[in-house]
Amino acid sequence: MTMKASNLARIKGSATIIMTQRARDLRDQGRSVIALSNGQPDLPPPENVRRAAIEAIERGENRYPPVQGLMETRHAIARKFARENGLDYSPEEIIVSTGGKQVLANALLATIDPGDEVLIPAPYFVSYPQLVTLAGGTSVFIQPDRRSLKITPEALEAAITPRSKWLILNSPGNPSGAAYTAAELRALAQVLLRHPQVWVLSDDIYEHLIYGDQPFATMAQVEPALRDRVLTMNGLSKTYALTGWRLGYAGGPASLIKTMSLYQSQITSGACVIVQWAAVEALDGPQDFVHQARASFLERRNFVVAELNKAKGLQCEMPQGAFYVYPSCADLIGTRAPSGRVIEDDECFVEELLTQEGVSAVAGSAFGLGPNFRVSYAASMEDLTEACLRIQRFCASLS
Repeated sequence: MTMKASNLARIKGSATIIMTQRARDLRDQGRSVIALSNGQPDLPPPENVRRAAIEAIERGENRYPPVQGLMETRHAIARKFARENGLDYSPEEIIVSTGGKQVLANALLATIDPGDEVLIPAPYFVSYPQLVTLAGGTSVFIQPDRRSLKITPEALEAAITPRSKWLILNSPGNPSGAAYTAAELRALAQVLLRHPQVWVLSDDIYEHLIYGDQPFATMAQVEPALRDRVLTMNGLSKTYALTGWRLGYAGGPASLIKTMSLYQSQITSGACVIVQWAAVEALDGPQDFVHQARASFLERRNFVVAELNKAKGLQCEMPQGAFYVYPSCADLIGTRAPSGRVIEDDECFVEELLTQEGVSAVAGSAFGLGPNFRVSYAASMEDLTEACLRIQRFCASLS
């Protein structure tokens, strides 16, 4: 007898986590491995935020917090939404969770019934469709414009049915780095206004990693008429390099937040109280770290795009945000590796790249759009320089 629920048989493990673990295993065997499969800043967290966590411990902040989050933390989040996004959320319209992924899980698992459809633009964060499946819903994938990797209003309109319940919109996006402009969001909003059954889950986790002159925009901000159908989520992990601290948050209609809190109360209860106090400092304190991190990632982005475009058979567009590139390896499909293996698809490509050169990346098929692969440039310039040389060498070895 296998102790495994039937709904778990329908989902897959996270491709990003699987490839990162394979890199760890090879490193433990003594191989030289550069892991570019994990979306995790290599920077140390801001000193003032670390200090705030220590001070919270020393003050004795060690009791269970409210399920929905400390009132002080929710007020800080409300101030952030007002200051940076022009969104007016009261503390009752905000939830604090154990990471951004729990915000996603809360929203989807607490609202989806069997037969409900969730619209997911490709390429997408690997957990979106898995969470929809766990909730008993159906993922409907929307294919993007191949050059911009963003969906059009026409594609959105064509995907909507009476069963559509959510649209998940991630901008800047993982894995593509594509970022929607305010005008593009307004055009999508015009479609959504015609379909009142569709809610929007706006995943803004990479908000502060957008490059160039394009300002960040989010759906509830650009179309206030949709405010009561939008859940705006964010977190500390990418902006403040606090991935392991696990704190995500969201603002939305009080009725939805209450439903999500009910679900969370039976899963984890409130997020770590120490991290919640650190979040107050992160959001209210100096933002110098955010600007410095963005500048650092901008330099790395430009370097990696230029180097990957030197590799035989790769085409790498310049992403607008996040810290990933999503090069196409279409011209290398059908070639043969020195091991004798034929590169049949992007999954074969990344497996051979790891085996032959010790560079871990993630196949585009895991994100719903290939033949591409995702490379994270949230690594040191030393590692990125060596990794790009290895990728160039690997591509050159294919015949």
